[in-house]
Amino acid sequence: MKCNERTRSLGRKIAGIAVLVAGGLLAATLCFGAPASSAQVPSIFKPQSTPADTIFRLSLLVLTITGLIFIIVFSLLVYAVVKYRKRGGDDGREPPQVYGSNQVELAWTVIPVLVVLVLFFATARVIHSIQDAPKPPGTIEVIAIGHQFWWEFRYPALGVVTANELHVPVSDPSHPSPTFLTLLSADTDHSFWVPRLAGKTDLIPNRENHTWIDPHETGLYLGQCAQYCGTQHAKMLLRVYVDSREQFDRWVQDEKKPAVVNDEVGEGRRIFETTACLNCHAVSGTVADGHFGPDLTHLMSRATIASGAAANTPEQLKMWIQNPDSIKPGSLMPAMKLNEKDLDALTAYLVTLR
Repeated sequence: MKCNERTRSLGRKIAGIAVLVAGGLLAATLCFGAPASSAQVPSIFKPQSTPADTIFRLSLLVLTITGLIFIIVFSLLVYAVVKYRKRGGDDGREPPQVYGSNQVELAWTVIPVLVVLVLFFATARVIHSIQDAPKPPGTIEVIAIGHQFWWEFRYPALGVVTANELHVPVSDPSHPSPTFLTLLSADTDHSFWVPRLAGKTDLIPNRENHTWIDPHETGLYLGQCAQYCGTQHAKMLLRVYVDSREQFDRWVQDEKKPAVVNDEVGEGRRIFETTACLNCHAVSGTVADGHFGPDLTHLMSRATIASGAAANTPEQLKMWIQNPDSIKPGSLMPAMKLNEKDLDALTAYLVTLR
């Protein structure tokens, strides 16, 4: 009776493990089966850039090898438990013990070493192909700076500065035109990660890191900081817009333009230029030249504010100015504490920055 109870208990444990394995396989199936057109799904299993595709293929190799090891070990474990379980007629004595099998010892030494070597050389090849990739003609170069808790993107050769939304041209696989990013940190550790375009690369204070992408399909790709960097780490999001070459060139030309002067919002501009806004933000064509916060020259051309934490609408913008903690608790953006009239005027001015 006790033997039957132990057998049933063992069966329940094995069934539980089987359920976990099935759940993992189902999750992987869902990831692999995500619609190819859903560029906004941040899944490593739907790569749309050469670095991400290289990492994806390596992950398949690693999952295949470790999956086979798991199946073999699990099968042997189940076989041993079932075949050699205690039976009613057992006298409790240990079976004859066998020692010193050179064949077995050689097998469990050589096979793991070979597996480790295969994984090591495959990983080293992928790291080399990504880190030492050459820069072909037509390469776009971007400096990405991580701040608490937002992203700054500078295009030195193009004279463009923006925040939280990275624009890059689509790359034709037959004639690649990649985008190379220099990664810097303004304060603490951050990590740049857009799963469908590239692997995670850290931004370390006083160190220069690099990564690159060459998206094969236009659309919006989502990413975020993947290194805990403070209270609002989870809301340090970023958006990568992959444009056609014509769209990208048009975006660059628009970004180069100074802020449009609108006399109807002169009061709001005066408030902007005479309060703390001036110390943190820059607006091209005005006296505002701060660098602590995002460049606001073309603020309303962005889909979100607060590094993706809220949609960029006049209502959300007004709330963000008056009380940033209502959208992003722990943000370094100070509450302006303006009266209603000045708040409306300042918001009206910022809404014209397109």
